[in-house]
Amino acid sequence: MTREVDALSRQNLLRLGFREPSRARDELDRLDGAAEPLLAILARTADPDQALTGLLRLAAAASDRHQLIQALVDDEGTAMRTLMVLGASQALTDHLVRHPEQWHELRDPDLGATRPAAYAVRGALLAAVGADPGDPRPTASLGPLGPDALRVEYRRHLMRLASRDLAHHLGVDDASAELADLAAGTLDAALAIARERVGPAAATARLAVIAMGKCGGHELNYVSDVDVIFVAEPAQGAEETPALKVATQLAAALMQVCSDQTSEGTIWPVDAALRPEGKAGPLVRTLASHRGYYERWAKTWE
Repeated sequence: MTREVDALSRQNLLRLGFREPSRARDELDRLDGAAEPLLAILARTADPDQALTGLLRLAAAASDRHQLIQALVDDEGTAMRTLMVLGASQALTDHLVRHPEQWHELRDPDLGATRPAAYAVRGALLAAVGADPGDPRPTASLGPLGPDALRVEYRRHLMRLASRDLAHHLGVDDASAELADLAAGTLDAALAIARERVGPAAATARLAVIAMGKCGGHELNYVSDVDVIFVAEPAQGAEETPALKVATQLAAALMQVCSDQTSEGTIWPVDAALRPEGKAGPLVRTLASHRGYYERWAKTWE
């Protein structure tokens, strides 16, 4: 006679990868009868204990807890995307708990097959800070709320990308390229916030933010700073020296927006040390100044 296996037994939970089976069983008992249907997917996550604890935190924060649990049971794709994210990233778990309505983003059946266009990602990030994506010089309009609005929107896109990567076996090259596109759009939105902070004087300077390193090569990873150099020119009719001062203010504000830590976390550090003369050189130069340096002083590695 075949002996029936208790799916929630200590031995079985250990076999499935749970490091704390007693705690896991207690938590599984709180899933409104969904424990056994979700066990196999929990076991496939990077950290089943973290995924399970994260799911309970998300369920407690969600106003539609029953709908969340039922969606995970009914749709394997939704369960895979959600639990894989919860099991792989504490930062994205914390984000989902702060913004539990965003679990619905992971129900999108197209996540596994569709790469978002870079222009669409940029547009969404700019719109999130109250800037017009169609404006040649988009400027934010949310005041002090802008930076956190950008962090929330950045993590929404990052969460969607991570879910595709984890649940649908996105290629490394594709994931790296999407991360670089997301970084480019985020820099554009951070510059829009910088323009709002600097005020009308921002119109006197044209500032290009040029991605370098892994970002510039479309080889960015999840945990990385973003290397850039800043190139500025005075706007038509503006004098160069004051315009460069304004451009430096814009660059510094952009870097601060991306690196500041708030209740919504941080984005990533922006590193401008690859500029001519490194950290000893000016943060912002004109195009002619860059050319002069590279033609006269630059080393091969630069």
